[in-house]
This record gives sequence, C-alpha cells and structure tokens, in this order.
Amino acid sequence: MIRKYKNIKTAAKGYAFISLNFIGVIVFWMIPLIFSFIISISKWDYSKGIRGLKLTGFSNYVEMWKDEWFRASLVNNIIFTISFVAILIVLSFIVAYVLNEYVIGKKLAQLGLYLPYIVNVVAISAVWLALFSTNGPILNIIRSLGIDNPPVFIADIKWALPTVILICVWQNLGYTVILFLSGMINIPKDLYEAAGIDGATVLQKIKHVTIPSLSGTTFFIIITSIINSFKVFGLINLMTHGGPGTSTTMLVYNIYRTGFQFGKLEFASAQGVVLLLIIFIITWIQFRIQLKNEGVV
Repeated sequence: MIRKYKNIKTAAKGYAFISLNFIGVIVFWMIPLIFSFIISISKWDYSKGIRGLKLTGFSNYVEMWKDEWFRASLVNNIIFTISFVAILIVLSFIVAYVLNEYVIGKKLAQLGLYLPYIVNVVAISAVWLALFSTNGPILNIIRSLGIDNPPVFIADIKWALPTVILICVWQNLGYTVILFLSGMINIPKDLYEAAGIDGATVLQKIKHVTIPSLSGTTFFIIITSIINSFKVFGLINLMTHGGPGTSTTMLVYNIYRTGFQFGKLEFASAQGVVLLLIIFIITWIQFRIQLKNEGVV
C-alpha cells in the first residue's frame, strides 16, 4: 500500500508539472485546429454567430482547387521548399566545415552568421528592399559592370521568387551552420586519423566520416527547414505582397489573404488543413527514411 501510494504521488507530481503545458496545447492548438476543420467543411454566416455555421461537406475543398491563387501558391511553395532546403543544407555544411577546419576565430564568425536569424523580420525586409531598390547599391553595382538594364529583382516576375529564396537562405544560414558545427565538433578525431592512415583524401573523409556522422543533425535540419519553408510569411507580406502577379505567393500568405483580406474563412481553413496534411506527410516520410537508414524498420 505504501509503495502504491508513493507511485500515485510521484505520478500526480508529474501530471501537475505537465498540466499547464497540456492545457495550453488543448486551448491554443487542439481546439483551434478542430474548429478550423469544422469551418472548412461549412458555410458560415458570421452575422448569426455560431448559429450561422452550416455543414456542407467537402465542397470548400473542391472549390479551393479551382482557385488560381491557391494553385499558384502551392506550386510556388514546392519550388521554394526544394530550392531553399537544398541550398541551405549544402551551403551551411560547407561554411560549417570551413569554420571547423580552417578558421581560428570561430565564435566571432558564428556571431556574425547568427545575427540575421535573430534580427526582426521587419528590419530585414526594410534593408533588403533598400538594397534592391531601383537606385540601390545592388543594381548600381550591376550597372557599373556594363549591364544597362539589370532585372529589378523583387519587382521582376522571373526574379522575385529566386530573390526571396536567397534572402531566406541568408537569414537562416547562421542557425544551420551552428547546428552542423556542433555536430562536427563532437565527431571523434580517431575516425579521421584512421581514415588518414588508410590513405583517405579530404573529400573521402568528408564523404565517409563527416557526412554519415552528421546524419542525425542533417535529418533534424531538413525536417525543421521544410516545416519553416511552408510557414514563410513575414518576408512575403512585407516585401512582395505575393507579387508581382502570383510569383511569390506562398500557402500561408494565401491563407492570410483569403481569410483576412477577402473574408473567406471557409476557404482559408480548408487551405490550412491541406497545409497541415502536407507537412504531416513530408515529416512522416522523412521519419520513415531515417528509421530505415538506422535499421529500425
């Protein structure tokens, strides 16, 4: 009885510790998620409050796919995600390796790289808009190289999305570099020494020692980067407003535009559910691949 009482007391303490977070998850995540799904399968007359909510099935999901802005935002987001994640992973790994092997003042370099990640997105947008303005330094430098009519990057329908991708890579580079660098520091030196004795070159050491040792770190970065790429909103809202045309419209921005600018909460909620499913499927696939590589499944 005494042991049973102690176990109950210990469990009660544990539940007490997690109760506040659990309540927060229910109130601020589960309830809005359920309500959002209900709205997505309904037609809602806001003037009547909850009584104006009438279930209509999945008609909103069918109509959603007929919307040009939604289709464009989905395609743009897929292009953005693939490009952003690929460039970020490769560039971050290279920078982290150079810092780890050849740079003495690592801390100062890490601070400089990390600053863009913590700077407010409003400040970042203002700086890059000034840099890419018609008479800004970037276009002036290009003109000085002999190119008379350079593209107006942010305002150019062909260059706007690549420009946003590069800005997002620059913004997130420091964070991923620090993650890679932390993983590289923890790789045992014995592995490199053994590879060196076997006659491995620098590239072979990277391929057979560094990259396999960083599989867990790389997996974490890929998952978080993919999720973040589907949540990009601040830069789009402040710099391009989804334009020119639909060239930089992303899913989250289109959800905001549909729900709050045009008042179509049913379609916005349907798009939100689709976005949630996309992120869930991608994350599930990544976990299955990771577990398979580790021999768990």
